[in-house]
Amino acid sequence: MLKPENCYLHIIDPQERLMSQIYEAERVVDTIMKMVHCAKILELPIIANTQYKKGLGSYVPELEALMNDIPRPDKIEFNAVDNSATKGLINNLPTVVNTAILVGVETHICIYQTAIGLKNLGITPWIVADGVSSRSDTNSNLGLARLQSIGAAVGPAEMIIYELLGKAGTAQFKAVLPHIL
Repeated sequence: MLKPENCYLHIIDPQERLMSQIYEAERVVDTIMKMVHCAKILELPIIANTQYKKGLGSYVPELEALMNDIPRPDKIEFNAVDNSATKGLINNLPTVVNTAILVGVETHICIYQTAIGLKNLGITPWIVADGVSSRSDTNSNLGLARLQSIGAAVGPAEMIIYELLGKAGTAQFKAVLPHIL
């Protein structure tokens, strides 16, 4: 079972120019927003990336508004772990962190390659299935299948959030509730 102290949220590349081409982009953005709000309530560390910001732009506006205090190295690498600034942030996480919750785009490229990089660091990748996508539904589904075949956990945002919460009735549960209803 996931425990908040063992996890961090990693947001990969939901940038304006890229998201305009992504299959079901609105669903992905809504899920990423849900995960960011919940991560902040549950006090999970958050790391984010942009892919070649000069070309692909900033995050979509609704996400950009949530990024003020979140480190966000720009990268050209598809595997975010290959980016030295990102790897440094991951290496500076508390030693009890052993799971990365991944959201963003594209499932079959940056999410997939980052998951492999995390596995090589001994960190389990947990893919938020409704928080990732690609330019085509087929590529996203094939990416999710490949991620499962390499041992990444895959599931919907609500599954992950409720697992992290563990029980109802707590202050954290009450704070998270408006973001998941």
